[in-house]
Amino acid sequence: MNFDPVWLLLALPAAFGLGWLASRLDLHQLRTHNRSAPQAYFKGLNHLLNEQQDAAIDAFIEAVQKDPDTSELHFALGKLFRRRGEYERAIRVHEHLLARADISSDARDQAQHELAQDFLKAGLFNMAEDALRKLEKTSHAESAQLALLGIYERSREWQQALAAAQTLEGYGKGHDFSQRRAHFLCELAQQALQNKQPDEARTLLQQALEAAPHAARPRMQLAALEEAQGDLAAAWAVLEQALEHSPAAAPLMASTYARLAIATEQQDQARSRLQTLQQTSPSIDLVDALIALDAPTASAQALQDENGAGRYIAHLQHTPSLIAATRWLEHKQPLDDSKRDAIQRALQKATQPLARYRCAACGFAAQTHYWQCPGCHSWDSYPPRRVEEI
Repeated sequence: MNFDPVWLLLALPAAFGLGWLASRLDLHQLRTHNRSAPQAYFKGLNHLLNEQQDAAIDAFIEAVQKDPDTSELHFALGKLFRRRGEYERAIRVHEHLLARADISSDARDQAQHELAQDFLKAGLFNMAEDALRKLEKTSHAESAQLALLGIYERSREWQQALAAAQTLEGYGKGHDFSQRRAHFLCELAQQALQNKQPDEARTLLQQALEAAPHAARPRMQLAALEEAQGDLAAAWAVLEQALEHSPAAAPLMASTYARLAIATEQQDQARSRLQTLQQTSPSIDLVDALIALDAPTASAQALQDENGAGRYIAHLQHTPSLIAATRWLEHKQPLDDSKRDAIQRALQKATQPLARYRCAACGFAAQTHYWQCPGCHSWDSYPPRRVEEI
């Protein structure tokens, strides 16, 4: 059968026409798709700016359904879920992103980071730790280490917290975690003492001093260790160093310092140091310690009462303190008993909240001083002075 070239001439224009029609149809679909997806995206953004989170979530879900390959929409949607406390939905969004094989390595790292944040907010610390560890060699490594440090502090895993702090300092970006490392070592020393390992505790406290030479806590714990082992002279010497390096923390160690001074017959030296500290930075705890040094024996109770009243008056002249006023009344004999009791009850009631320590970070108040706030877990956020004296 002979081929007729006329058919070729007729087929070429037909093929061209069909190709043009197909391209127009594809272009029309692409334009429609591109118009619908951004429209839903900008609608969600507008709802966000108007603080309409429910409507924003609906709009972003619509945008994701129309363009499921856009990772940025998934990130926006996941953050919205997390902000609203819908952690399970946020986790599903970010796990879906991680399951995709077509996203870039940067997007995958970001999804891993967002997933770790979801676990943290949901209180799933074990899962958060696993997710954060996968970011160690990514651009999110520093923030991941900071989050890990927070987890270890909350769970009181001090060895891991110490390693995380050292890793952060190794980044060479001006991070200084020496004070926190000293606290971690002190916590480990306390655990060693509970396990009846005093030598291990001593080694850890020495390491804490090397990490933060001017920190008060390591020397205070070391002095307590020396006293527990019967070496009162060594305990006294350690507290002498503590007062020299950390005078601001003197109120926290004044009582122990005075007791050790009496036991080692160092009253004169202790009195001189405490008086100097009282002049520069008055504190009711320093006054109590000075009174204890004035009359260490029961036979000198009358002298103690007289000197104590005088010291409280001197403190009141410089620092209006309800605590000092209450304790002065306890030494003031000429007052009528009924008036004295009424005044003392009123003052004691007023001084109860003032005798507490308050966290400077979150305001959590407590009867005892904490190195780490039980409320917000901040370190060194409790001033060494009571609420009234701040």
